[in-house]
Amino acid sequence: MGREEQLRRLEERIRNCKKCPLGELRTNAVPGAGNYSSKIMFVGEAPGYWEDQKGLPFVGRAGRILDELLESIGLDREDVYITNIVKCRPPNNRDPTEEEIRTCSPYLDLQIDIIRPRVIIPLGRHSMAYILKKFGFDVEPISRIHGKMFEARTLFGRIIIMPMYHPAVALYRPAMKEELEKDFRKIRELIDGIS
Repeated sequence: MGREEQLRRLEERIRNCKKCPLGELRTNAVPGAGNYSSKIMFVGEAPGYWEDQKGLPFVGRAGRILDELLESIGLDREDVYITNIVKCRPPNNRDPTEEEIRTCSPYLDLQIDIIRPRVIIPLGRHSMAYILKKFGFDVEPISRIHGKMFEARTLFGRIIIMPMYHPAVALYRPAMKEELEKDFRKIRELIDGIS
């Protein structure tokens, strides 16, 4: 079975999942979207209101910032794959719980195994903590390690992990947009190096 078929089947499983209470509360599960053959995977934390309505990741205000950041380095959504650790919206956009992450993260693990990205960009501290632990790294505050590169070895080769602030940070602290832009320029350098 090819990559596309594997991912389509996995997305269908996610849309029908009821493994945790979020499955009963959601409008739509949000498996992920983008290029199934991308070298770059962005991993957010959980869907928000608009993502829950549309069944797509990063389509609200934070998504518009993500689009601008991608555009600033010559990319768009069709060039990357975007997903979250938790695939259903937590009530009132609260942070996902450890239990929700534990229940839902096997879906993300499968997405990584099927897509085999060369670069994983965790967006936000929950995403960062999960991805770094998964690949055997110590977790530090995101303020200390955003924009830094961690090299992991996998069965399918080397992966670079580069944690970043969640784009929503620029909505509440506009000065942080500059920090995000600086980190995104590093993605451009990375892509140019692995192309």
